[in-house]
Amino acid sequence: MIVETGHFALALALALALMQVILPFWGARAHDGRLMATARPLALTQFALVALAYAALTYAHVVSDFSLVNVVENSHSTKPMLYKISGVWGNHEGSMMLWALILTLSGAAMALFSRAIPPRLLADATSVQGLLSVAFLLFILLTSDPFVRLDTLPIEGNDLNPILQDPGLAIHPPLLYIGYVGFSIVFSLAAGALIGGRTDAAFARFIRPWTLAAWIFLTLGIAMGSYWAYYTLGWGGFWFWDPVENASLLPWLAGTALLHSAAVMEKRDSLKIWTIFLAILTFSLSLLGTFLVRSGVLTSVHAFASDPQRGLFILGILVLFIGGALFLFMLRAPTLTSGGLFAPISREGFLVVNNLLLTASCAAVFIGTLYPLALEAWNGSKITVGAPFFNLTFGPLFAPILILAPLGQLLAWKRGDLFAAAQRLFAVAVLGLVAMLGFYAFQGGPAVAVIGAGVAVYLMVAAFAEIWSRVFPQGFRRRANAFGRLTGLPLSAWGGALAHAGLGVTLLGLAATGWGVEKIATIHPNESFAVGPYALQATSVDSGEGPNYREAIVHMAISRDGKILAKIDPSKRFFKTRQMATSQAGIVTLNLGQVYVAVAEQNADGSFDARMYWKPLVSLIWLGALVMALGGSLSLADRRLRVGVARRAKLPAGVQAAE
Repeated sequence: MIVETGHFALALALALALMQVILPFWGARAHDGRLMATARPLALTQFALVALAYAALTYAHVVSDFSLVNVVENSHSTKPMLYKISGVWGNHEGSMMLWALILTLSGAAMALFSRAIPPRLLADATSVQGLLSVAFLLFILLTSDPFVRLDTLPIEGNDLNPILQDPGLAIHPPLLYIGYVGFSIVFSLAAGALIGGRTDAAFARFIRPWTLAAWIFLTLGIAMGSYWAYYTLGWGGFWFWDPVENASLLPWLAGTALLHSAAVMEKRDSLKIWTIFLAILTFSLSLLGTFLVRSGVLTSVHAFASDPQRGLFILGILVLFIGGALFLFMLRAPTLTSGGLFAPISREGFLVVNNLLLTASCAAVFIGTLYPLALEAWNGSKITVGAPFFNLTFGPLFAPILILAPLGQLLAWKRGDLFAAAQRLFAVAVLGLVAMLGFYAFQGGPAVAVIGAGVAVYLMVAAFAEIWSRVFPQGFRRRANAFGRLTGLPLSAWGGALAHAGLGVTLLGLAATGWGVEKIATIHPNESFAVGPYALQATSVDSGEGPNYREAIVHMAISRDGKILAKIDPSKRFFKTRQMATSQAGIVTLNLGQVYVAVAEQNADGSFDARMYWKPLVSLIWLGALVMALGGSLSLADRRLRVGVARRAKLPAGVQAAE
């Protein structure tokens, strides 16, 4: 009965989504406030119904209801409770339910927390959001129904893919989906603005908090996915330029460009056309990622579906929304005014350069990801585009951003002084060069690692240059009232500085991989190996049993100069139901670096083939992502970024506004 209730709730949510498309849109055209006001209750009720359906599916997984095909194919009675819950989205049908849940949650949030948005714009935007819900709910009900019953009940289920039975999978997909789907609000607001013809500075204020929130979650989702691949797949790597990984990077790059472009639009009423285009592009790339994962065109540990019919349905969704939005953009773009003018050497000018480099980087990843797929579809040829291509294309396009970002922050709006800004950063640039020399002296090559580490130090310090200039506008010697200026800084200033510094922290972790050490060997008990500055000794081999697997564990000691520093226990697990083996890497963090050991299956003589790594500063890669997300959260907490109509402050009598 609970399952049927969930299925009925999903169908009822589809009906309400159709009403959400029609009624507010009709009300906006007829200037009928009552019809426009239906958007909020329809969006909230739709979310409640989808949440009910999702809860019903979760219940079926928790109680191991093997009358459902979805539960049989992806669960087992002995599976731990955490993986019964996370297993709901560890398959195609369940992950689409999670997508629909977050999509309707986004629509409800937009309707609930956007009361300051003009009613007509909100009505048009919620209609577009409702149309998105219609498309994906239809997709679920027609091609990916998770509530299909079996005529004959099996005794047991097939269990979840062992690779997905990991705590990281309880965190990674929800974070990533909130990021992906969060951009739907920005997309809907952009489409609503184009429909209604309102694209002013206030519009930029409407979309900035939603863009920032989605960007924060997408940043965390990408970082969590990277770390999951790092410790679960046993390859010792954290980014493989896999097409599905790239599919998450594309909207992140476009969303980062959108954040900066919207700031210019709000501050200077400029870049209107470009900002609207980026709002459409960012969510379009999120939809593209959905198509790649669920169309069956990819073979990846991240991909779910292999049904061409589902792929065609999602392709239709792409054509409808991306094509429709771009067509509307084409019609409206000529009517958009250019807004405020600015000199090339200004903060706006550097943000434009930032946007061009970000979108060019995005284009490089896009081409490298889709070209092999397009070529195979065209003539059947199969080629692989891997790290060498992306290193040669993405790297040179993204690297200038790291140098120019701090410089742009020190320029004034409208017209800036490049020489003065460069002077302020001179000491920081010297510090970066000194850091390069220091890294080279202590670590040696390769050159890419040395240069990257120096640039990372420059970026981390320079990220706070704007704060320094605002606290000490006339230099450190004239520091009267400095504390007052420091405490008076808005949260967004600290947030921006932390976000840029976090990028520098991640860059330092990436650069340090050039100094890593890898050793492949066969491990026998009591045998010792030198890996970087440490010695690893296998002390014993043990076996164990889990709820639905058995494992062989290699116990090892990590020492330096004869002193044992830590224990590390890599293992190989064998899952009985799926008849699959997985590697559980042993990872120990020492001084921000990590000792990493992954073992293969046990040999006949009791030994293990193993990969052992020393990865200096590698933890900074993910720590930097956390710092970026923290910076974004601080900016989001700034009262000036709350959703509402931008209002100019009233000036005292006799005071003129600055030009």
